[in-house]
Amino acid sequence: MKIKVLNPNTSQGMTDRIAEAARAVASPGTEIVAWCPVDGPPSIEGHYDEALCVPGLLEAVRQGEADGVDGYVIACFGDPGLQAAREIARGPVLGIAEAGMHVASLVARSFSVVTTLGRTRGIASDLAERYGMQRFCRKVRASEVAVLELEDPSSNASARVLAECRRAVEEDEAEAIVLGCAGMTDLCKGISQALGVPVVDGVAAAVTLVESLHRLGLATSKRGEWAYPLAKVYEGTLAGFSPRG
Repeated sequence: MKIKVLNPNTSQGMTDRIAEAARAVASPGTEIVAWCPVDGPPSIEGHYDEALCVPGLLEAVRQGEADGVDGYVIACFGDPGLQAAREIARGPVLGIAEAGMHVASLVARSFSVVTTLGRTRGIASDLAERYGMQRFCRKVRASEVAVLELEDPSSNASARVLAECRRAVEEDEAEAIVLGCAGMTDLCKGISQALGVPVVDGVAAAVTLVESLHRLGLATSKRGEWAYPLAKVYEGTLAGFSPRG
């Protein structure tokens, strides 16, 4: 099968790390196609960034449909464009927040999310409510690490993320950690070894879930809300996005 992993920021370095994490857990025979846009925000750190990354992400899904992609992973913890992507995709589409939280709930009775900047905590909290994960989610914590710091080897970003994860275990009594940024994917194993609790990387979780859904023969329902968008003609610069029905 072919899975397209969508990093909606423009960082090629981060996209390469995400692709490496996806390929590390993919089954033999699964092709991972990693994508990031040329235009758009260099990092997703708020509602404005999220809104402006969605058109490019949806165009990548439309292209994936033409290229025979079997499933998609949205590699941003805000799960931007997830519902819209499901409307235009035949196969399963998973966001890493959705996947990470659900997987954590299967291996622990509680988890805390450790994300980047404090301004994004509300986004993660809203998703926990939407996905029915509030009963498991003890707290959403911010490490106050900017997304692009995760790419800078001279920064102490990994130490700050680890310290916040440690506080989550000790103060929240969290039994597992969900990493709240796709850029943290390479920190997962080290944090788990340091703290002795399951640490869930949403990229890896989403890839394995997309594979499982594909093996089960399950695709996105085209009845109701995730049916293909109604055919209509869009105006102006968005004319190319006009849905065909």
